[in-house]
Amino acid sequence: MSTQYETRYAIGANEAKAFDTEQLRSNFLIEDLFKPNEIKWVYTHYDRHMVGSALPADKPLTLDSIDSLKSQWFLSRRELGIINIGGEGTVEVDGEVYTLGNKEALYVGAGDKNVVFASKDASNPAKFYMNSAAAHHAFPDKKVTKADANVLKLGSKETANEREINQLLIHSVVQTCQLQMGLTVLKPGSVWNTMPCHQHDRRMEAYLYIDLPEDQAVAHFMGEPQQTRVMWVKNEQAIVSPPWSIHSGAGTSNYAFIWGMSGENLDYDDMDKYGPAEIR
Repeated sequence: MSTQYETRYAIGANEAKAFDTEQLRSNFLIEDLFKPNEIKWVYTHYDRHMVGSALPADKPLTLDSIDSLKSQWFLSRRELGIINIGGEGTVEVDGEVYTLGNKEALYVGAGDKNVVFASKDASNPAKFYMNSAAAHHAFPDKKVTKADANVLKLGSKETANEREINQLLIHSVVQTCQLQMGLTVLKPGSVWNTMPCHQHDRRMEAYLYIDLPEDQAVAHFMGEPQQTRVMWVKNEQAIVSPPWSIHSGAGTSNYAFIWGMSGENLDYDDMDKYGPAEIR
């Protein structure tokens, strides 16, 4: 079977206070997303947000429904965001073929039935990173390139967090029900992301760390502002961030990450921020 999945049940802030390192990692870190010729999903109980991947190494992969959805088609009641972090590939949606280069995105709306992933070159396969959220309306499918993105330039060299935020699947670029996705790239010499850190109790978030050298790592910070915890994350590993948790990170090198959100609203700036002097 080319589709694998697991379920992550929601963990509360009080429970997480007592977790050791292994418990934190098993509940909030996804270590092995990208496997050749496999689609993998992590179905979370945070806003029913799903984190997944498709790596069609030498054969096409079909997006099948999973038992947790209790639906004939994966997208019967869901929307899907896709960002390719590998070589050039295609996503065929009900007969329409979209070619995605590296760092290009595709929004797939609810109601679409047949979705097939393929790579243009088996020696440099596509790596499709996916987020999915429940959807109440069918919006049109749309490809989004970095040229289409809404770009924010934040931070500074002095605070080691100079970065470019590419808002790809966001309501000012493409219509979605609740899903948002984008790409943040840290400049050379900068290592801190999402600083000042924040939480948004109206939405959950997922991070995928990418473009990180294999011998480097990111210290990802989570937890309540006065009860922070840390996990060390490697390249192409993902974090599930609950609504009650802050999210921020510092790397031993510069890197990039893909963020995805779903929840109560589509207001990107809906954040409760905490400066470095406020967190513990």
